[in-house]
Amino acid sequence: MSKEIKIKLSSYDHTLLDSTVKKFIDVAKKASFEIKGPIPLPTRREIWTFCRSPHVDKPAMESFERLTHKRLIVLDNGTDASLMNIKNFVVPAGVRLDIKN
Repeated sequence: MSKEIKIKLSSYDHTLLDSTVKKFIDVAKKASFEIKGPIPLPTRREIWTFCRSPHVDKPAMESFERLTHKRLIVLDNGTDASLMNIKNFVVPAGVRLDIKN
């Protein structure tokens, strides 16, 4: 079975994301997949600006920012049994894992 599987990992914390990607690649290598990646995807940047004062002080603004870091891993040439090892991979809190066939 030669199916290409795309795995997208995303997190707000890039160090946690990178350590999770390393663990995931080790599991995929043990399951005898051909690995392409990790490919860094563009970081999503969200900015919110609020007035500190409820009345007149327009210059008194406060900004908040949230960065979402993403990585893409492409797996190829795996068997059904090795695919179950990948699907059972435990992702730490704070990292999102999306699998597409």
